[in-house]
Amino acid sequence: MPFDPFDWIDAEARRRADAGLVRTLRPRSAASGLLDLASNDYLGLTRHPDVTAAAAGAARGWGAGATGSRLVTGSTALHAELEEELAEFCGFEAALVLSSGYAANLAALTALTGHGSLIVSDAGNHASIVDGCRLSRAATAVVPHADPEAVRKALRSHEGRALAVTDSVFSVDGDAAPLTELADACRTEGAALLVDDAHGLGVLGEGGRGALDAAGLAGGEGIVTTLTLSKSLGSQGGAVLGPARVIEHLVNTARTFIFDTGLAPAAVGAALESLRLLRREPERAGRARTVATALYERLTAAGLTAVRPDAAVVSVRAPSADAAVRWAADCRAAGILVGCFRPPSVPDGVSRLRLTARADLTEEQIAIAVSVLRRTAPVS
Repeated sequence: MPFDPFDWIDAEARRRADAGLVRTLRPRSAASGLLDLASNDYLGLTRHPDVTAAAAGAARGWGAGATGSRLVTGSTALHAELEEELAEFCGFEAALVLSSGYAANLAALTALTGHGSLIVSDAGNHASIVDGCRLSRAATAVVPHADPEAVRKALRSHEGRALAVTDSVFSVDGDAAPLTELADACRTEGAALLVDDAHGLGVLGEGGRGALDAAGLAGGEGIVTTLTLSKSLGSQGGAVLGPARVIEHLVNTARTFIFDTGLAPAAVGAALESLRLLRREPERAGRARTVATALYERLTAAGLTAVRPDAAVVSVRAPSADAAVRWAADCRAAGILVGCFRPPSVPDGVSRLRLTARADLTEEQIAIAVSVLRRTAPVS
């Protein structure tokens, strides 16, 4: 028989199909006509004319690509400008821009730990944190979700370098981490705290300065944060923020920084303009939270099971993976685009729809969205 080194893929495909877990790509047009409650464009800035003009201007001035890694030709004056303004806005000493939020988490976790050290990771953390833990060569203790005492116990059991890592706002249910208690546990046990603020920047804190600002921890000793430029800032890329010596260490040791092409100038220019726009219009952060609360209250009043949001993510439970897929498809057919989260993307195995509470949604759009979700909801 002919040798087929990929015949195992067919069995995997059948297993996914039997479990209702097949994923497909759906390329969208520039103007789909759907009401978007699925993207991470929390502040509605991706298509803002000032932001798109800044992206175009950066591409014209610097070219379509960064032309190399940041340590060769990929660092521009624009990158440095964004790093300076991000650090100042979020209340940290220094920042380092990378090609994605995923790369930022890998950079921080691998460069700040290593063989012989301990990482204590929340069970609900994003996949990029999980992968960073795996690549770090550090011992990893996965603790129950949002449990500072479990973090404290895990840290206490280890002698030597240690770091606790958590999302600030968890992407599945939109709940916030107990950052104050986690910081206290790390401080007491002599560990660093790494916070992924992907879903907090632009939504929480004074004028959208993030979850650490909201908790009074921005720039604190032993605290590092990562974030993405692809959510509230409507662009692409990621960053690590922290003490200057930490950022200098990453420049010299973080492989996803050293060996990756720098973020494209257009993305840098767009993120920088979004950051400046947020400074000019800080009310956008509060509006995103207001929309999230309105969605939650109206959905629960309609009899649906939703999780009270701590930021801009609104999670609505579905009875099964198949039901969640059908529900999302029915919403799409009715003109509403929603996210669909199923295993293995959800650590608790509960499938749900995830809604994005964008700051630019109108009262009429909120009412339409709730009506469609209620009308199309599957029977439990």
